[in-house]
Amino acid sequence: MDSDPTDSPSSADLQPDARTARRGSELAPERADVPSKGLLQPDLASQNLAPQDLAPQDLASQDLPAGDTDPATAASEDDDEARLPDLAEETIEPIPEGRLAVGHAAIENAMRLAPTSPGVYRMLNAASDVLYVGKAKNVRKRLSSYARVSAPQPARILRMIAATVTVEIISTSTETEALLLEANLIKQLRPRFNVQLRDDKSFPYILITGDHWAPQILKHRGAQSRPGRYFGPFANAGAVNRTITALQRAFLMRSCTDPFFESRSRPCLLYQIRRCSGPCTREIDFPGYTELVREATDFLSGRSRAVKRELAGEMEKASAELEFETAALYRDRLAALSAIQSQQGINPRTVEEADVFAIHQEGGYSCVEVFFFRTGQNWGNRAYFPRAEKTFTPEEVLASFLAQFYDDKPPPKLILLSHKIEEGELLADALSVKAGFKVEVSTPQRGEKKELIGHALTNAREALGRKLADTATQSRLLQGMATTLALPKDLRRIEVYDNSHIQGTNAVGAMIVAGPDGFIKNQYRKFNIKSEGLTPGDDYAMMREVLQRRFKRLITPAVEGDAAKPKPDDDSFPQWPDLVIIDGGRGQLNAVREIFEGLGLTQVSLLAVAKGPDRDAGRETLFMPDREAIKLEPRDPVLYFIQRLRDEAHRFVIGSHRKLRKKDIREAGLQEIPGIGPSRKRALLHHFGTLKEIERASIADLGKVPGVSAESARKIFEFFHAQPN
Repeated sequence: MDSDPTDSPSSADLQPDARTARRGSELAPERADVPSKGLLQPDLASQNLAPQDLAPQDLASQDLPAGDTDPATAASEDDDEARLPDLAEETIEPIPEGRLAVGHAAIENAMRLAPTSPGVYRMLNAASDVLYVGKAKNVRKRLSSYARVSAPQPARILRMIAATVTVEIISTSTETEALLLEANLIKQLRPRFNVQLRDDKSFPYILITGDHWAPQILKHRGAQSRPGRYFGPFANAGAVNRTITALQRAFLMRSCTDPFFESRSRPCLLYQIRRCSGPCTREIDFPGYTELVREATDFLSGRSRAVKRELAGEMEKASAELEFETAALYRDRLAALSAIQSQQGINPRTVEEADVFAIHQEGGYSCVEVFFFRTGQNWGNRAYFPRAEKTFTPEEVLASFLAQFYDDKPPPKLILLSHKIEEGELLADALSVKAGFKVEVSTPQRGEKKELIGHALTNAREALGRKLADTATQSRLLQGMATTLALPKDLRRIEVYDNSHIQGTNAVGAMIVAGPDGFIKNQYRKFNIKSEGLTPGDDYAMMREVLQRRFKRLITPAVEGDAAKPKPDDDSFPQWPDLVIIDGGRGQLNAVREIFEGLGLTQVSLLAVAKGPDRDAGRETLFMPDREAIKLEPRDPVLYFIQRLRDEAHRFVIGSHRKLRKKDIREAGLQEIPGIGPSRKRALLHHFGTLKEIERASIADLGKVPGVSAESARKIFEFFHAQPN
């Protein structure tokens, strides 16, 4: 990429050192006897660094000290739940009438004495185990719905009634109190027939300490009793660690503990690698470090645009004064800040503070994805897998999940939901009482908030897919697939093919492989389309080239007049697949069938997977040669397995295509983007630091660059992220 050194320092011209961007003359009062040194880059080769020269977090290859993290949980706190909850076995045999009669009688006896005011009721079995906890605005009326013998009830409710021998009731002043009490009791008692939030760890925060002249930046979990500024919550410890690592590169703040700081006689390794400004040994003076802390605080408080504008101005000034080393440091700090925002994914323009919840159900399981937005920035996301029976609707699971989720956590001012829950207003009132300010619960239908919900739904679907793939028995799925599709032999190897291009450019085909042990990623292959004279966008011709190149390698030279014969199967690559899957309908299937007949392949089964109406997952149609179309139930494990195979092929081929496209973009640079001239190019580089960060930026972030309109931001984003066919 060509650029004028006076416009933006490039990595070729500038070699950054470890001096900070801020320099002052005033020393900290506690260490006034130590002279200010200025942050010149020390010679690493000339320093014999002993273990005592390294901060504890360096020795452990960690970014943060362990002082504010429980060592017992530090290793696992990033992980999602280890496994999906066990699904309760559905009772196939009819429930004995005698047991149902006993349950109905117990509930009817409780109903006679129940109040007509709000309250919480608990259903207990013969062993006094709590089966279910519920709340009601009118407890008597709610219990009467269970006591009616003739009323139709779901199987889950009938099993609960049959096991009930006692009902206990707690009266509350308001329905809001009943909601909060219900959530608390469910978390404590974990009743069998309730939706259960199984993971209840507190969320981590970023703390900039306020009890030392050189504030420390660290991860904090638990009571916020230490003086300083707390920023969060973050979704998990990994999100905090990544953010702090980038903040250290951008603002050079220390992360070491106070005792380690006070014992230093020379800088530790973090100073050498330009992730700390070295206040412990006066590599930076007090005013300079204070300015770095202010910038970091401003950035975390939502004033990131102003901070980046200041740094870009300082970089421009240093570059104009030919101080290229200083200018390079500013460039690296800008790139670090852009990295934080790109890691955060989407940063909303109109949502200042909100939690976003989206639920996806598949195969009898539920996944709730939660995104946290504070100060207009995305502080990460996390997937939860609540325990709930298959009969619970998404709305029921989400409503119960939310009440338990905020039982011991402070709510934000806005809660966005993917599904409208029945008691949304009641939940908002309860959370408002608890928080001391108005909390809004909303299910957006349009605009940016709807886009946030869509993004969360995508993550929920993918998270549940990964969990199901990890926990399902692959051999059982392969066997079920062979049975469902009436294949002539057991499946040992499945190959899935797809291709990708944008109007015929950078065309690439891909093959993924699956077997009894899951995806066999070391046997994935990509095929750069090489045919000359290929009509741009001709998917059939692209698929023909891919399949011919793949299967010609397997066919031995045939005796004239004999059919082509395959090589014997073995465990090495290449080997023959038992089933080939392609993305498409009857037309694609017939085209591939012709290719196979032309090659003399008759022993390989073919399957085409056509997307459902509106590309709705779960409504796919399956096509096989000489058979009627096959439609499976949306929750059928075999259908889900086929979807996973197709989606993995799509992911792999899209990634291969984008690598080719980005290579072309990097070679051409920003000049190839329509409407981007030298001024806008300079502004983009000043804002993001590098071309790579521009590629990773969202439309909202691109729109924040001076001189870049919303339409130009959209064009730049689409240039880098054009969706291939």
